[in-house]
Amino acid sequence: MEILGINQEKIGEISKFKQEDKWVLDYRIDSYKKFCNLEMPSFGPSYDIDFDKIIYYKSNDNGIKDSWDNIDNNIACEFRDLGVVDSEKNLDGIGVQYESEVIYHNMIEELNQKNVIFTSIEDAMKKYPNLVKKYFSTIVRNDENKFAALNSAVFSGGSFIYIPPNTTLDRPLHSYFRINSRSMGQFERTLIIVDDNSSLHYVEGCTAPNYSDSSLHAAVVEIYVGKNSKCRYSTIQNWAHNVLNLVTKRALVEENGTMEWIDGNIGSKVTMKYPACILKGDNASGTCVTISVATTNQQQDSGARMIHLGKNTKSNIISKSIAKNGGNATYRGKVDIKKSALNSEAMVKCDTLILDEISKSDTYPTNICSNDTSNLEHEATVSKISEDKLFYLMSRGITKEKAIELIVLGFIEKFREELPLEYAVELNQLLKRNL
Repeated sequence: MEILGINQEKIGEISKFKQEDKWVLDYRIDSYKKFCNLEMPSFGPSYDIDFDKIIYYKSNDNGIKDSWDNIDNNIACEFRDLGVVDSEKNLDGIGVQYESEVIYHNMIEELNQKNVIFTSIEDAMKKYPNLVKKYFSTIVRNDENKFAALNSAVFSGGSFIYIPPNTTLDRPLHSYFRINSRSMGQFERTLIIVDDNSSLHYVEGCTAPNYSDSSLHAAVVEIYVGKNSKCRYSTIQNWAHNVLNLVTKRALVEENGTMEWIDGNIGSKVTMKYPACILKGDNASGTCVTISVATTNQQQDSGARMIHLGKNTKSNIISKSIAKNGGNATYRGKVDIKKSALNSEAMVKCDTLILDEISKSDTYPTNICSNDTSNLEHEATVSKISEDKLFYLMSRGITKEKAIELIVLGFIEKFREELPLEYAVELNQLLKRNL
């Protein structure tokens, strides 16, 4: 089944094909009406989208498999070449989405015994409707922005994770998203609930081949972090340079909870992504460590948002941007310490490395502190590769290209050290191909 273009009737077709309950269809239709009325973002990079030429849904309806032997051999080979299949042995569970649907899903038996839920969002809506309704679209509303509304109207695939109280996972859960068609839109919806006194590390990866026609990726991620709980969300997007990557990600953090976004942006033509933490509970904390690499014809517009509501809350934003060959790597972020967030602390650190004379980097910070007992700091640096450092390394017999590579890897060390080992290795390879 393939659906090109968008209107209310086509949204009904998607819902019918998925055999959804009426409340889901009603939500989709309401979201579509909001999408039609909302304006495009008034900030950030410029780009053109013909919404009538996007494929909003594509699936062969073979269902979710739990063995790679049951996946179409050509598709399975793609994921073997990407290293996804081999990575499973290091994980507690994995879900793989191809085009619009999750095609593979597996989880170790121990998690079933702990009552952990890890499945697709559609499966969760059918099996756990009351749990989904409690959290779905409460952290990111369907009128939040035009692309959140679009996702809410046509969402397909993505992950639903529920970690029960007093539960700790030893290894990460992992989802992988692949766009493989021209003019394809991928609109996964992820909802993660880490209940009280629990912890989760979730890892996400995404790729697409390069076509002349632009593709659209407009995901929504909602994360609820309960009292005394911790969630880490690590991702490296390596979309092809024809993909528009326009994503809304937000976490709500309760008392003594901790949310960590580890966010890498290597690919895509345009990225607009600003992971956010709403620090609702007292003593809640949020961290966002991002890296953006922009080369020829790339605009990476990324950053983070931290909203302090509770007392004694803490946030830390570390942004690393690299621009080369005319690329534009921009930091855009917001820290808002509300009047109620007494004795809170926030730190923003933006570092940019520009590798030539034709590349560009901008910083657009918004920092607000509404009480006099809190502290907010922001520091930023923009630099080029030092000729002295290059000379020193080259005098030791290292080629200029290798010397630049070593300097860049040192520049992003803070980001790399936050990744799982296999992802840090993958990041190194991606950077080498892009430098």
